[in-house]
Amino acid sequence: MAQYITTHLIKGEQVEYWAELHWIIFFTRKALLSLFLAPVIQRWTTEFAITNKRVVNKTGWIKRKTFEMNLSKIESVNVNQTILGRLLSYGDIIIIGTGGTKEEFKHIKRPIEFRKRFQELIF
Repeated sequence: MAQYITTHLIKGEQVEYWAELHWIIFFTRKALLSLFLAPVIQRWTTEFAITNKRVVNKTGWIKRKTFEMNLSKIESVNVNQTILGRLLSYGDIIIIGTGGTKEEFKHIKRPIEFRKRFQELIF
């Protein structure tokens, strides 16, 4: 469902890595209370990618939130994983930009792979 990111690429930009939410989001209190509709909508409406120029994230369907940061403005990409997260290969990614900008993305599938691909692009 990568419609937002692919339609908002700038000239000369291409997607290098797609990230997605892990299936663990189906095992939360929110999922149970919404009869598993909330995580289905969340997975369907979330896009997360690294392009050759920036990191782009879009969440939401009716209420949309976007995050875009140029690769040159990112100071670090941190990964937080619990023991279960390490076993099931999911975690939280924290992107810290110049000037102290901080964005956290939870329950990302293969977060170490995300960080590795980011580092390959900037070095």
